Amino acid sequence: MLTVTSDTLRAIAPRFSGDKAARQDEILTRINDELATTLERYAINTALRIAHFLAQTAHESAGFRTTEEFASGEAYEGRTDLGNTEPGDGKRYKGRGLIQLTGRANYRAFGEAVGIALEDEPERAAEPALSLVIACEYWRRRDINAHADRDDIIAATWAVNGGLNGLDDRRACLAKAKAELARHLFAPATALPVLRQGTRGPVVARLQHGLREAGITVGLDGDFGPGTKAAVITFQNQAGLVADGIVGAASWARLARNEPANA
Repeated sequence: MLTVTSDTLRAIAPRFSGDKAARQDEILTRINDELATTLERYAINTALRIAHFLAQTAHESAGFRTTEEFASGEAYEGRTDLGNTEPGDGKRYKGRGLIQLTGRANYRAFGEAVGIALEDEPERAAEPALSLVIACEYWRRRDINAHADRDDIIAATWAVNGGLNGLDDRRACLAKAKAELARHLFAPATALPVLRQGTRGPVVARLQHGLREAGITVGLDGDFGPGTKAAVITFQNQAGLVADGIVGAASWARLARNEPANA
């Protein structure tokens, strides 16, 4: 099992100051003890699944600094499709959670699933540890692991958002998540696999990060496409290696010289 902590989330999230930073720190600290076990319980336990989950929740929570939508919820008043049938239901059942739970019907259904009467106590959905469980339950119900397994951020975003709002930010968060997992959770450079064009995944993000550390311009998307191959060839030429665009032991070893000591 890959071990993910609040430090992993901090590395992915944007940096804030003042009250925003304090709230982010509070949320991440309160999530920390439950994070790894909750992800494992919901089978969010591979590098791609974890990376996609962290990317989506980072965006949905405005950089892990809120577990409650900023709007009042008044826009949901009278939304019978959400189960809001009583006066005040819009505000009462506004969006809460790392992936926002909205509407009386959803509070009832998810409350039953996690064993807490959220319909009676909707504010509890904003509790950081519980907001994580709600997000994981949503992830399971929508089978988003299947999209993550294909590294399909479009499908994952549709499943979370019902559209493609904030796609660029979600992509950026995903790239950062892949790089962070690759840098801190994967084997040392001496044990890394041979990579070539067509390879995808967190280990490719680690390669791309290493190329950037070496001063080579390259995207950070976890996809070993033509651009990454060209960047590898540039690096190999500069390092005096065989410039074939294939990353083997010699290329990994030279890249490792440019990595920070804790990589």
